[in-house]
Amino acid sequence: MIRFALPAVVALLALLIVSPASAFQCPKLVKQLQDATGNRYDATAADAKLAAVRAQALHTEGKHAESEQVAKEALAKLGIKS
Repeated sequence: MIRFALPAVVALLALLIVSPASAFQCPKLVKQLQDATGNRYDATAADAKLAAVRAQALHTEGKHAESEQVAKEALAKLGIKS
């Protein structure tokens, strides 16, 4: 019984540790987007600014994976590695 329970407990603990860490990634990515588009007025920058707003809204809703994905896609369109 312990053989099966131990991996399950370890997996659950790993999930609990990783989830909050991902939540802190969203604001960093949004800030990176805002910094990169602050003085730009082209169409790509405008799209990235909208993506930053959307990513922040998703983060606020607790949808961290979606928020991170939106922000990373926008950064990629700007040519920035995240």
